[in-house]
Amino acid sequence: MQTEYGANLRHYNSFGLPAVAQTLVRIASDADVRRVIDHPQLGTSPKFVLGGGSNIVLTRDVPQVVLKVEVMGRQLLREQDDAWIVEAGAGEQWPAFVQWTLDQGLPGLENLSFIPGTVGASPVQNIGAYGVELQDRFDSLDAVDLRTGLTRTLGPRLCAFGYRDSVFKQALAGRTVITRVRFRLPRPWRPQLGYMELQRKLEETGFSQPEPQQVADWIGAIRRAKLPDPAVMGNAGSFFKNPVVTPEQCRDIIGRDPTVVHYPLPDGSVKLAAGWLIDACGWKGKSVGGAAVYERQALVLVNRGGAIGSEVLTLARAIQESVYGRFGIRLETEPMVV
Repeated sequence: MQTEYGANLRHYNSFGLPAVAQTLVRIASDADVRRVIDHPQLGTSPKFVLGGGSNIVLTRDVPQVVLKVEVMGRQLLREQDDAWIVEAGAGEQWPAFVQWTLDQGLPGLENLSFIPGTVGASPVQNIGAYGVELQDRFDSLDAVDLRTGLTRTLGPRLCAFGYRDSVFKQALAGRTVITRVRFRLPRPWRPQLGYMELQRKLEETGFSQPEPQQVADWIGAIRRAKLPDPAVMGNAGSFFKNPVVTPEQCRDIIGRDPTVVHYPLPDGSVKLAAGWLIDACGWKGKSVGGAAVYERQALVLVNRGGAIGSEVLTLARAIQESVYGRFGIRLETEPMVV
């Protein structure tokens, strides 16, 4: 367990927003969590769990004890007739872990390639992209209770996954530290190519049966074409959730804006493209201080340099009011505001 005081968090959040942690503890094992709990000063203090910082907006200094999760390791646990079970430490970088699985001949996560963040954050957000969500590949995870210090293993039911949601954003928010995550990768492998952008890649290349690495490479190219690299321009990826509406609401919007991008869902509801709604309201390129809407993808807010958290929030709220005023839809933010 390593402890730092007055730690600068600018490099620990992908938005690059300024903030200072009064106390930061690096967590490399379950035992480190228990050492914090048993510590005479730190044990009674409120805690804030920090992974890769790719899904937070820091608006102030952090008075809680920041637990920086750095549990490492990755391995194939077992092979089953219908799946491979792989495990990774919560501190592993998600993009590197996905590439490792492909290098090991263990496909199944390729549609989730290049999503910034850590393995431990993936079930919290139930990350998803190009037709696959984390819950589709999830087996179980280990989490340490911040009150008792006991390690629990949670399966899919207890994680209560939803659209960009889980029990770790609800009942267990701030109460556990995820230390390891296990994934169930179905075999035989079948590519998930339902998204229009992937269909275009099939047509462009003429491939009828792409390999897993090829699918990952396509997704990397698609993401680079429309999403900024956090290492170059600070951002937290998609800032707003795609809203889900009733068929009646969708028909009403189509009546006014026939080009609205929408996707029917199996339960009869309809998912609308939040980026399209924001773009239709004229927000691309608009800014508040150092915070701006990315020119290539209206769903992404960026730090053009020197942005502070309050500027990001001001811009986000203005976008929400604009979309609500035109379409009657209240956009929900994806990142956690601190």
